Amino acid sequence: MTGSSMSAPALVTHHGGCHCGRVRFSVRAPARLQVLECNCSICRMGGFLHLIVPSRHFQLLAGADELVDYRFNTGVAVHRFCRHCGIKGFYSPRSHPDGVDVNVRCLDAGTVASCTVTAFDDGDRDAATAAIAHLSRP
Repeated sequence: MTGSSMSAPALVTHHGGCHCGRVRFSVRAPARLQVLECNCSICRMGGFLHLIVPSRHFQLLAGADELVDYRFNTGVAVHRFCRHCGIKGFYSPRSHPDGVDVNVRCLDAGTVASCTVTAFDDGDRDAATAAIAHLSRP
C-alpha cells in the first residue's frame, strides 16, 4: 500500500503523573492507544498498563528529585516510583531500553479516545518482545 493509507496515526500530547501530583510528565502518542498488559510479577501486582514510546516522545515535567529507582532480576529495567505516594507512572523497560514505558492508568482524563489492551506473556518473553520490537522505534 502507498500513500496516506499507511501513515501513522496523528500524535497528541497526553499528560499524567503520580497520585500525589509531585511527579508530572507528558507523552506524545495516538489518542487511540494500543497498550500491553504483562503477566510478570511486578506488572501483575502493580496493575501497570504499558504504553511504550520512543524516548523522544516522553518528557518528565516535574518531580525528578521525587523519584526512587528499583531494579531486580537482570537489573536492566529501571522502575521509577514516587518516593511519597509509591506510584510508578513510567519506567525504562528491559524489552525497550531505548524507549519509555508509561502506565496508561496514570494519564489524565481527556486525551485518550480509546484503549485496546493486548496480553504480553512474560512466560515466553523472547517471542512477546519480538512481537512488539517496533514500539520504541522513531
